[in-house]
Formats: sequence, structure tokens, C-alpha cells
Amino acid sequence: MSETTSKSSLGTWGQRLLAAIFLGGQVIVHLLKGKIHRRNTLEQMAVVGPDSLFIALLTAVFVGAVFTIQVAREFITFGAGNLVGGVLAVALTRELAPVLTAVVLAGRVGSAFAAEIGTMRVTEQIDAMLMLKTDPIDYLVIPRVLACLLMMPILTLLSLVTGMLGGLIIAMNIYNLSDTQFLDSARNFLGSWDIISAIIKACCFGVLIAVIGCNWGLTTTGGAKGVGQSTTTAVVTALLIIFISNFFLSWLMFQGTGSALLQGF
Repeated sequence: MSETTSKSSLGTWGQRLLAAIFLGGQVIVHLLKGKIHRRNTLEQMAVVGPDSLFIALLTAVFVGAVFTIQVAREFITFGAGNLVGGVLAVALTRELAPVLTAVVLAGRVGSAFAAEIGTMRVTEQIDAMLMLKTDPIDYLVIPRVLACLLMMPILTLLSLVTGMLGGLIIAMNIYNLSDTQFLDSARNFLGSWDIISAIIKACCFGVLIAVIGCNWGLTTTGGAKGVGQSTTTAVVTALLIIFISNFFLSWLMFQGTGSALLQGF
């Protein structure tokens, strides 16, 4: 019985994932037609951006601090303390800032999208919208996708700055590295492509979080229990897709040999 239930759950998950891909295509088509509810979009931008800012920055500052603790002691041992700031900057820009910000938004915003739209689905509010000839994609999905697309890069860049600040505080107060040495190292390591890659990743992750959250909400069944299950599954799916897509994006952007470390010397 449990094996049959597991296969059924996996099949349902696969169907909903295909529905999410189809929903993403619908979003693109509707956007090309210029169907945007500006007021809804601004409201969702406030939810995704300012309301998520504190937790995103708090996460970033401690991640930067912890990374510096782990890296600085080893680099100083080998006489390469002047590279600590650069290594932290590269790690935050290319991976940690966009990925961890996406994780925060998946847990906070993706779950909210799934729960809100899922509740509307099981209470037949979406059916009422269709009766009034209001397209749920235009009214519910597109504003959330645009909000994540626009706010995620901003949150990522702010997280990058905050993470560097956390690392700088640790480097100065625990390992006695000067702020000039730390920041010069970061400046030498980072290139314009690193910042661009972080923005590209952030945009991709933002769209994925919004589409998955909205799709799991739209495909919710089974009343209050179904809403809870959809919310949980939406977050897990979003995290899984973020990590998978991050691998492919990193492979496309940074495959081959690099010269950041050599430039740091």
C-alpha cells in the first residue's frame, strides 16, 4: 500500500511539475501581449522586496561572517591573508548571495504564494474570477512573477554587500586584517561578469520561485489539508529546482579555467 501511495505521489508531483512548465509558457505569452495589472504588481513587489529584506540581510551577514572564519584561519596559516576578501567576494557573488537569497524567498514568498492561491482555489474564488471573465494568470500569476523577477536581483545585491560587511567585521576584529587589504582584495578578484552572473541567477531563481508557488496553488485540491500539502511541496520543489538550475547556470557561466586567484596575487 505504501509503495503504491509513493508512486501515486511521485506521479502527481511530476504532473504538477509539467503544469508548472506549461504555466511558465503561458506567462511569457501573456506578458508579450502586455497584460499587466500594475497595482497588483506593486503590491506583490512590496511583499517580495521590503518585507523580505530583513531576513535576507540577516542571513547574508552571518553567512559572510562564518565563511570568513572558515577561510581566514587557513589562508593566514599559509601566508595568504591578503586573499581573504577576494575569496569571500567571489563566493558571495557567484554562489552564496543568489542561492541563499533564493532559498530565503522560496521559504517565505513561495510558500505564501502557494498558500494564498491554493486557498482561493479550494474556496472557489478562482472559479468566480473565471465566471467574471478575469484571467487568473493575468490577475494572480503575472504580478507575482514580475515582483520576484524585479526584486530578487535587488535583494541579491544587497545581500552581497551585507555579506561582505559581515566578513569584513570578522576579518578586522578576529584576524587583524586591515579594511584596506580586505577591500582591495575583493576589488582585484571581482569582475563585471561576476556581478552580471549574480543578477542573471537571481532573475532565474525569482521566476522559478514565483511560477512554482503559483502553480502549486492553482493545482491545489482537497480543502485545508490540500493547501498545507501544496505549500510544503511547493517549497521543497522550489528548493530542488533552484539547486539543479544553479548547477547548470554555473556550468554555463564559469566552466573552464579561471584567473581570479591569479589576479589576486
